[in-house]
Amino acid sequence: MAITASLVKELRERTGSGMMECKKALVETDGDIDAAAELMRKSGAAKADKKAGRVAADGAIKIKVSEDGKSAVILEINSETDFVAKDDNFQAFADEVLDTVAQNKPESVDALAALSLANGQTVEEARQALIAKVGENIQVRRFEIMEAADTIAAYLHGARIGVLVDTSADAELARDIAMHVAAVNPKFVDQNSVPADFIASEKSILVAQAESSGKPAEIIEKMIQGRLDKLLAEVTLLGQPFVKDPEQKVAGLLSDAGASVTRFTRYEVGEGIEKKVEDFAAEVASQLNA
Repeated sequence: MAITASLVKELRERTGSGMMECKKALVETDGDIDAAAELMRKSGAAKADKKAGRVAADGAIKIKVSEDGKSAVILEINSETDFVAKDDNFQAFADEVLDTVAQNKPESVDALAALSLANGQTVEEARQALIAKVGENIQVRRFEIMEAADTIAAYLHGARIGVLVDTSADAELARDIAMHVAAVNPKFVDQNSVPADFIASEKSILVAQAESSGKPAEIIEKMIQGRLDKLLAEVTLLGQPFVKDPEQKVAGLLSDAGASVTRFTRYEVGEGIEKKVEDFAAEVASQLNA
């Protein structure tokens, strides 16, 4: 069967793959477009399996806020390199996945993988096709759906850091708080939201440090409490000096405005992923010695 340009075009639209790859699949299946699409899905899955073990610690953070400002999605999708993260195919995939999360509100990444995109492919099929196209491991790592009683402030620092804040502050102050969270990276909203096990763990370290000083017990207790209070101020949003005015604490800023923060979420690309450090000189030397 003759492989026409319109047939190749139709397969490209269905699979999102390159022209030559589509033509090759059509030739192999004698122009059967359904068989060609299935062949390409299998090929994409095989390529994805081969790349699954490669570290994907780059990528992008995406955010979408509902029109009424009461619901938002933050999403992280990873690639191996910044080059691919900026690629139009990667960005289009990330945007489609973001829309799918916002529309369907899946409970987990696994549930998201089974959902269909606008082109009929599942998220997992589209991910595998993208891996085949760009030649890198691509991972839909995590997402969070935030629902707010008041309003949600969103801030993106490029595509590397994203923040959602559930707050009663006005638009300008809410954005400032979101920018502060992006820049300073607090762990908790206030001291009441700090988990007891976090406090116990940090206190045990402070006790060990203080006891080695050889000071009297009553002095040690004051040292421990003082250091713990300082630590809790450093890791809580309300206890931190405001990034745009270090003379004022965030708690005071919110109090002056009669506003509050219920919670926040901060994503940074690749945080917590162990990156492989490449020593290319050592690798070349090793190959030469072999």
